[in-house]
Order: sequence, then C-alpha cells, then structure tokens
Amino acid sequence: MAKSSPSRKRRPWNESFEMGSADGFRTGFDHGYWFGQCEAVRSSINPAVTVWPVHVMFVETGKGFPYSPLDQAVGSALTRLVARLTVVNGSNQPVAEIAASLRPDIVIVLDGLQFDVKHVIAMREAGIRTALWTTDDPYYTDMSVTLVPHYDVIFTLERNCVELYQRIGCKAVYYLPFCASPEQYYPLNPERSKRKEISFIGSAYMNRVRFFNAATSYLASRDTLISGIWWDRLDRFDQLKDKIMLGNWMDPNDTALAYNASKIVINMHRAHDDPDFNLNKLAVTAASPNPRTFEIAACAVLQLCDIRDDLASFYTPGLEIVTYSTAHEMIEKLDYYLHHEQERREIALRGMWRTLRDHTYTNRLQTMLSILFPQPLIPI
Repeated sequence: MAKSSPSRKRRPWNESFEMGSADGFRTGFDHGYWFGQCEAVRSSINPAVTVWPVHVMFVETGKGFPYSPLDQAVGSALTRLVARLTVVNGSNQPVAEIAASLRPDIVIVLDGLQFDVKHVIAMREAGIRTALWTTDDPYYTDMSVTLVPHYDVIFTLERNCVELYQRIGCKAVYYLPFCASPEQYYPLNPERSKRKEISFIGSAYMNRVRFFNAATSYLASRDTLISGIWWDRLDRFDQLKDKIMLGNWMDPNDTALAYNASKIVINMHRAHDDPDFNLNKLAVTAASPNPRTFEIAACAVLQLCDIRDDLASFYTPGLEIVTYSTAHEMIEKLDYYLHHEQERREIALRGMWRTLRDHTYTNRLQTMLSILFPQPLIPI
C-alpha cells in the first residue's frame, strides 16, 4: 500500500477567518482612505464661472458614439456659460433655417466633418457668425482644409493645424485642445474583483501594435486589461488573449470604471502618418495631447503617456503625469510604479487636481467665449 502524502498543516477555521477579515478591513480602509483623498481634492476646486449674455446655437455632431459623449459634454458646459442655448443636431435638422429664424449671436459647430457646408454658407450669407471646433485634427486634414475656410472662426485641438489653416486663408484660427468632463470622468471605487494593475483602452492602430508586441511578455506576466478592436493582429495574441476584451467598445461610464479599477493606465496616441486610417496627405504632425490624456487624469489614476511635443504645456512630466518614448522605457516605468504605490498615488492626485483646475470643458468654453465675445460678463 502506497504511503499517503503528509497532509499540509491547516490553520484553524477561526484563525483563517480572523486573518481574512483583517486583510479585508485593511484593503477596504485603504481604498476608502484613497477615495476620500480624491474627494477632498475635488471639493477644493471651485472655479469661478461667469455667464455671457448671448444666445449660442450649438450644432452637435449627431454622429453617435464615440462622438455623442463630446456632444453631451460641450452642451452641458455651454448651458452653464451662456444666457440662452439652442442645441440642434447637425446630421438631421435644417440648421440654417433654424438659425435664420432664431438669429443666435453665434453658431458653434462641433467636428464638422459630416456637417453639410451649405448650412454654413447660408448662415454667413444671412449675417450669422459661425465657429467650428475640430475634433480629429490632424488625422483628416484632407477633408478639413476644404471645410474650414467657410467658417468665421476656427478652433482646433491640434497646435500644428493653426498655421495650416492660416496658410489657406482662415483669418481667425485658435488653438483649443480638448479636455475632460468631470461629470463623465471622476474617481470611483470599483469592486475589488474588477481591479487590474495595468489597462489600455483603445484600438490597435499599428503604432500601438508595435509597442505592445515588444511589451507582450511583461504585460502577460501582470494583471492586465486591454480593450478595443483589432488586437488579434498582435504577433503573440495567444499569449495575451485572456487579458483582451476583443472588439469591445466602452462608453464613458465603462471607460471611467476601467480607469478607476487600474493602478496604471497606458495612454498611447495614434500616429499622424498611418496610411490605413488617416486622410492626412499633407503629413501634418501631431503635437497635442488627445482627449484621453485629460480623461485618465480626471479619474486620479497614474497615467503612463507617450511623449507629445506640447504635452508639457498641460501637465508637468514626473509630477502630474509619467511619460515614455520606447517600449523598454514603458515597461521599466510600469514596473517601477507598480512597486512604488505612494509615488504613484501622489502623481495621480496632482494630475487630477491640474485637470479639474485647468482642463475641463467649462475651462475650454470660457476661453472660446472670451475670444468670440470679449465683453463684460454676468458673474454668478
């Protein structure tokens, strides 16, 4: 008869229960304390808001997700900032006719790539001022250069497009990057079962695929979440497939929850010269941060972001955000901050504070309105 293996000594049930309870209490207290710190920072920022005594017509993209959250964020901010707001859908309403009837002081169009320019021409002929806030510069400049000359004022989220639009005859062009909506992106306290060490939310453009190919082994060794389309084109997809939500599109609520459930969120911009998805034959380079930069920071999560030329105008690297330039550097910094929790949290808190102070839709639209209407305001 074979000898039985010596049984492992088990802890008494009550001792295991007490240890589990203590561990759960420590974890719960830690999460609660962190969440309380975030709320304290949020409540400390009460920016002054003023109201412009004007009637604004806001033309939503009407393009559905992922543009609908932008429509909502801009409309919500304008509601607080102007005396009268009319919101119309740029995809299915007779915008020019409505404007001719209501005579707003300004018509602000968001995106504009699928908005029929005949409405813009008709409004300007009727003496109604028009402004455009682009959403996808510089990736579709082949299209945008044909549209922007029809507007009175252009606001672009890409610094390098200012000179381009001036060069083709636009007289009033301003740099106005995107930002975050504190109503959509803010600190949450996700269930422990949903928490991850590292996450990336976005599509697998080829520049991203190259980085993730180089980082596959490391990401496979960590508690990682990747969500988006086309990730099955990774060289070693099988090694990461259990960590990938393939083909998954997240709305702002799900995205904010995923950010908050992560210790570190990777941000990687798309390439300006991607021939498969861009319409940018002019090869305008990209210098400005994407909206995700501000949205991650608004959630008080450490962001590891690839370097963009103008990023330091918005966040101080090493203090409010962490940057990388190569896959090796990304891996090194992921590993470092996963093992230095206090530093990670301090940078995340400072990033959130900077975002709420300087980089919300209320901030941006106050800047826009001050350019469009440099006049006395109504304080509230």
